[in-house]
Amino acid sequence: MNKVKITVLKTTLNKDLAEQYGAKGLSTCPFHKEGQIFYADYAKPDGLCDEAWKAIYQYVFALAHGAQNGLFYYGDWIKEKGVAICCCNDGLRPVIFKLEATTEEAKA
Repeated sequence: MNKVKITVLKTTLNKDLAEQYGAKGLSTCPFHKEGQIFYADYAKPDGLCDEAWKAIYQYVFALAHGAQNGLFYYGDWIKEKGVAICCCNDGLRPVIFKLEATTEEAKA
């Protein structure tokens, strides 16, 4: 099992939905900033939102266990091997992550 690099690509706000459904003053995610980097091994990295981890861990797990040798979803999603672009499940202010397989072995 190898480590997976997790990079915050973008923090977003669906303004129309936030205006309709969100709490007053809702803005982009307060936990993550663009450019943050985490490395995952057997567990959620410190500082990564719990809800984001729940949304992306299956892709992290796949990349950590060899999915870097192929492309997800029959090659019709991401053009680069060993990469997944995922987001958390916050419909008002999703955070978009880039997951990359590494060759660094995870430590138990």
